[in-house]
Amino acid sequence: MRLTGNLARAQELTQETFLRAFRTLEKGEIFENPQAWLFRVASRLAIDEHRRKGRFPDQELGDLASGDDGSDEGAILERVMVQAALNALPTRYRIPLVLYVYEDWQVAEIARVLGLSVSAVKMRLHRAREMFRKHYGEERK
Repeated sequence: MRLTGNLARAQELTQETFLRAFRTLEKGEIFENPQAWLFRVASRLAIDEHRRKGRFPDQELGDLASGDDGSDEGAILERVMVQAALNALPTRYRIPLVLYVYEDWQVAEIARVLGLSVSAVKMRLHRAREMFRKHYGEERK
């Protein structure tokens, strides 16, 4: 049931993103890179939601540790540590890393959507990996 609540909230955030886009376009504003602008709107809404509700809004950490979702406790702990390391990254580094590693986007795609050069995305990915390794290592101690 928790997944349903999270899915419903994700749908609400998606609707809000497109509603804001529609309202902005109604005003006659034109963007050079509308895909990047829409991505920024969605990102900001997601970040605001994350800050407002916290990382695990519908699930207590105790539930995670007890393995209520049928997963192995080690795998759950690993996911929590990875998420903590990702959360420690500044947004400008976390977004390209998540898009590249988890969403399997190409560097050129990320550059186009974020409005950056390919070399800037490569540099952010390099720095993000370094920061992730540092924070992930600290979590494991």
